[in-house]
Amino acid sequence: MMSFMSSPVLRYDQRVAVARLHALLELLPTALDKELAPAGITSFEFTLLEALHEADGHRLRLSALASRTNATLARLSRVVTSLERKDLVMRAPCEEDGRATNAILTDAGETVFAESAGLYADAVRRMILDGLDDDGVDQLATLSYAILSKLDPERRLAVTATGADSAVCAADPSATSESDPECAADPERTQ
Repeated sequence: MMSFMSSPVLRYDQRVAVARLHALLELLPTALDKELAPAGITSFEFTLLEALHEADGHRLRLSALASRTNATLARLSRVVTSLERKDLVMRAPCEEDGRATNAILTDAGETVFAESAGLYADAVRRMILDGLDDDGVDQLATLSYAILSKLDPERRLAVTATGADSAVCAADPSATSESDPECAADPERTQ
């Protein structure tokens, strides 16, 4: 029989905070997916199209795209395959590294991204940002980062790569592209 270390149970306010976080993590993706349904994509697919739209040449290595979209390579590969079937993304060998594969945004993918960007922005404002002032947005970013940094201590994800004190997020293409265009295409180089 396994013995567990005796530790105090969570306080009521801690349980409520975690329960609300669980609810948020369950409800938000589905709510965003509903908002993007008219465009024929999910919120994760939108995030992927957005990352490719912002990348140099509308292309990223799959590993860099996984980092930018906070996904595992396995999940990313499944979604890229789905987007390939819709002719929104295509795969091509990486010219700089024959062992790597790039995802490339197609013209149809660019069109879908452009048509869905407004839907996504409106949904995010309405469901998340409305009612938050600038301090509230900063608090949301700080609290989210505090949790993410525990879940991603190696800072593999672009959103955690630069640290909490940075005014610039590595997931933002302007964070790296101005100083080193290669980094914009491969966030792993920023580490």
